[in-house]
Amino acid sequence: MEKIRLSEIALKLTGKTQDWQENILIDDVCTDSRAITSGCLFVALEGERFDGHDYIKSALQKGACAAIAHKKGDYDSDRVIYVENTLRAFMDIGGLYREKFSPKIVAVTGSVGKTTTKEMIWCVLSSEFNTLKTEGNLNNEIGLPKTLLRLNNSVEAAVIEMGMTNMGEISDLTHITKPDAAVITSIGVSHIENLGSRENILKAKLEVTEGLPKGAPLILNVDNDLLCNVKMSDYNVIGYALHNEKADIRAVDVCENLSYTRFSILYKNEKYEAYIPCVGEHNVLDALAGFAVGVTFGIEPKRAAQALARYAPSGMRQKIVDKGDFTIVEDCYNASPDSMFAALKTLSNMECKGKKIAVLADMLELGDYSQTAHSSVGEAAAKEKIDLVLAYGDESRYIIKAALENKTDAEFFEDKNALFERVVKECNGGNIIWFKGSRGMKLEEIINRIYEEK
Repeated sequence: MEKIRLSEIALKLTGKTQDWQENILIDDVCTDSRAITSGCLFVALEGERFDGHDYIKSALQKGACAAIAHKKGDYDSDRVIYVENTLRAFMDIGGLYREKFSPKIVAVTGSVGKTTTKEMIWCVLSSEFNTLKTEGNLNNEIGLPKTLLRLNNSVEAAVIEMGMTNMGEISDLTHITKPDAAVITSIGVSHIENLGSRENILKAKLEVTEGLPKGAPLILNVDNDLLCNVKMSDYNVIGYALHNEKADIRAVDVCENLSYTRFSILYKNEKYEAYIPCVGEHNVLDALAGFAVGVTFGIEPKRAAQALARYAPSGMRQKIVDKGDFTIVEDCYNASPDSMFAALKTLSNMECKGKKIAVLADMLELGDYSQTAHSSVGEAAAKEKIDLVLAYGDESRYIIKAALENKTDAEFFEDKNALFERVVKECNGGNIIWFKGSRGMKLEEIINRIYEEK
């Protein structure tokens, strides 16, 4: 973080400054009292299970030069700046700091595929620019400002991921980010419990345009049934797709192996060869988004296509681990109906000497749609001819019920230990075992136990 005057921050947050703030330079903004650095600004965030106001006094004692608070308290210091809401203040600090720099910024949102798309875009942009990206899944009102605060004068481009659970959240994020382009990967059913319909989810995702300048690129996956109908004359809408022949950027001649995919990208009547070290149509779409951003930001198409080979799956996102006599696919960072369908389709298409086995767990935050969603996953497993479905979690009963009704071999487990014992029996014979479930279901616990035994 480049240095910024505390008085400038105070003016932004409160509309006024005080004499003691004038000569203080901030080179770090901290929200965790355990990570205080000398001279940092401490922002006391308040959550359901914590309250940063309880740590203001200790943060100042540890060396913070000032604190931001929305609760009055006995902090034994006059170096506290009071605001209406510290979360809003933290976002405003990120926005204020972002305005000091002028990198090329692309915002990435969508129901599924955000993080992989972000990584694909980073691979392309970093082939030509010093590029900052959202680390991990820090894509909300706390994580995004933290990313913006990592900007400095050497950063030439940035890929900023934006997540949401309710209407209005992406609007807030895009206004402080002020992107030069935006990508929407898909409109599915994630967070439908809060938003009520896919149409409302589309509206929430399109809030990303509120931070875009007129005429800026709006890059959409037009294989998606809702995104293909988006018409926004104020922006340069660019469509990418596998199956929609009207798309501006398309993938053709897709050829998958066990651990990689080769394909050609059609762009402006030219064909560019591409390679990604992962499988599945959803990953090809994510790669097309990366290519689209690259050429939009001025990278030569051939170079943009070649840069996709630098992508590396990580963080339990479809990481393929060959154990010799069997293969594990770690894909349990998160799950939604759309990502489940994509996983099952990809597993179905993989070359396999033995059985194709899906080990599944609950998809969370689906509300009243949960039973229907889980049943549809069981039906998809049957449609994709998965040899065996093993599932764990209360809602996953519906996966198994639907799979059995569609004559697919399937078993339900109430106990994670019992599921582990069953999976271990299948760790042989050239089987491919694909793990998929919401992060809260912690399927990685089973994967780690398998690695310990095998």
